[in-house]
Amino acid sequence: MTADRWGEIGSRALDRVWDWLSVTGLPIALWIVGGILAAEAVDWVLARFERRVTDPKRNEDAIVLAEEAKHRRALLQVVRWTIIAIIAIVVALRTLTLLGIPLTGLVGPGAVLGAALGFGAQRVVQDLLAGFFIVTEKQYGYGDLVRLVLTGGVVEEGHVEDISLRVTRLRSTDGELITVPNGQVITAINQSRDWARAVVDIVLAEGSDLSLVNEKLIKSGEAFQADKRFTSLLLDAPAPLGVTDMAADSYTVRVVARTLPGKQFQVSRDLRIFLIKDLRKAGIAVRSGYNPETPETEE
Repeated sequence: MTADRWGEIGSRALDRVWDWLSVTGLPIALWIVGGILAAEAVDWVLARFERRVTDPKRNEDAIVLAEEAKHRRALLQVVRWTIIAIIAIVVALRTLTLLGIPLTGLVGPGAVLGAALGFGAQRVVQDLLAGFFIVTEKQYGYGDLVRLVLTGGVVEEGHVEDISLRVTRLRSTDGELITVPNGQVITAINQSRDWARAVVDIVLAEGSDLSLVNEKLIKSGEAFQADKRFTSLLLDAPAPLGVTDMAADSYTVRVVARTLPGKQFQVSRDLRIFLIKDLRKAGIAVRSGYNPETPETEE
């Protein structure tokens, strides 16, 4: 074969490549780039909307705003990925059409693939359905402190860092990131929904005047609520529930207080120190290992 013949074949091949790129390749590239830009635009718009609807500076009740903000954020996350998935499907279908692949010819293989996925991906479908109900029913949201009872009796506890239709991610007190499939959740215990309760048990020596103790605890609870360091964390003044346990040489008195969601542990720690100091100043013997001169450790 002569050089002229090779040159002619090469020229035709280049023409065909150029024709394919201009007629098919360029539109495919434009669709892909357009899909990526559309996904980025959706992400940007929803991120701005999320910051607006979860703005803590709005003049609303703190508890209502906190609960609504958590639900809105979870809902926006679901909407974000749904729209992005739709964009990806549209781009994929348009790409197949431009490549000359008839979509009707994919019905048969698609049915077989769908059946295979139906048998092999039951767990995924279960996770998605469970995640849908978790989000729509507002069982828990971002920042909530939850205890999840999973299949097999396994219990996971931590703050919700991320929630999607398929999984929930928790951050434990040890800093571990725990990923839980939503379909495995049997019971969800939300410890920071609407309000939380701080519980403090005070152990008193036998012979203490319980009437005097209750009177002092009520006054101390009111003083604790009036303290500007704690008033914003409390929904009502700490109040004694009375004796909850009796031993041979001691009594246990419980004090409770409603707090903002997630603040019960901080309030419990500070309230315990506050009450013990007040009781000891009043000459009431408290059987506790707490020493006012030594800072209390984290619970």
